[in-house]
Amino acid sequence: MSRFIGTVSRGIRTKIIKKGDNLAEIVVNSVMDAVASENIPIHDRDVIGVTEAVLARSQGNYANTDEIGEDIRKKFGGDHIGLIFPILSRNRFSVCLKGIAKGAKKITLMLSYPADEVGNHLLTLEQLDEAGMKDLSQLMTEKEYRDKFGKNYHPFTHVDYVEFYRDLIESEGAECEIIFSNDPLHILKYTNKVLTADIHSRKRTKKILKDAGALVYNIEDVLNEPVGESGYNKEYGILGANKSTEDSVKLFPRDSFKFANDLQSRFKEATGKNIEVLVYGDGAFKDSVGQIWELADPVVSPGYTKGLEGVPNELKLKYLADNDFKDLKGEELNNAILEKIKHKYDEDVVHNENEKLGTTPRKLTDLIGSLCDLTSGSGDKGTPIILIQGYFDNLATE
Repeated sequence: MSRFIGTVSRGIRTKIIKKGDNLAEIVVNSVMDAVASENIPIHDRDVIGVTEAVLARSQGNYANTDEIGEDIRKKFGGDHIGLIFPILSRNRFSVCLKGIAKGAKKITLMLSYPADEVGNHLLTLEQLDEAGMKDLSQLMTEKEYRDKFGKNYHPFTHVDYVEFYRDLIESEGAECEIIFSNDPLHILKYTNKVLTADIHSRKRTKKILKDAGALVYNIEDVLNEPVGESGYNKEYGILGANKSTEDSVKLFPRDSFKFANDLQSRFKEATGKNIEVLVYGDGAFKDSVGQIWELADPVVSPGYTKGLEGVPNELKLKYLADNDFKDLKGEELNNAILEKIKHKYDEDVVHNENEKLGTTPRKLTDLIGSLCDLTSGSGDKGTPIILIQGYFDNLATE
């Protein structure tokens, strides 16, 4: 065995990125400075990850609550709307909610329970058990919710989101009514004008309501084109937005595929190597304590180079060692497994499905984007660029 290190993920520091900065140039210069300072050789199929936040920031892809409100009025006529299935998040949704409230006279806000779709809990399952609520399709009014469960605070933020969202809506002059249900059709008891705020289930929810005759938009339809001088995202609207100030949000970046391909060309020119590039946002993983699924963005990676398409092709080493080569030991076992790996791509080789059992076929962009997100963090590390090396290597790679 000539190598002792496999995959390595490094955070690359940059200056603070602002609107109008040439981000591609900054990324190339920052990576080249970093590898020179640490004597790191660059290889074909190394991966560069760039966080979506700095791409959107360099694009100036921002919007304020007045612009969100104007688009809501244009779509719904400034009347009573139902807003259903938002996630419970100050960073992700509170400013969007203020903007939505500016565009409506009244909002009937329907919250899912016991948790939102990414795992932020209003209630625990134990609370539902104690209340005798086995049927999670029930509709509850705010009074019924309070009578049964009182006030409930998010375990991390210590916010009562029912009260918090009501205050935000009313602070913008809109009337607020809050109900609780997991059935999208329940909102039609209150209004047939509906804005859905769910993320990963949005297409199904929208279809159910459209089929029932509702006027329905998802938040991906809000600011999918500019309002005045606002930012926008043709594909995702305000889906994937983050709080920037008390009255503005940073939207998901535009043209992410174009950026990734341009950056790949620049690295080819600078290094002579074929480097893969992806733009990444939230990773796709779950917090074991708060039960929160991290992925509040619509996708892990909104843009990437062609070499990152598909899923890994991996063999399960422990299965091979325990089954195919169970009678081998030491160097003989090691050599047999190396030969198996070297020929895994051969067209005439048919693999026993158990040889891959447990190697979950997740998309490469989800896996690598999650690694990038975990490496860069979301606070003050100052490493919005990630250099990953050895990801596509295996035990047989010299």
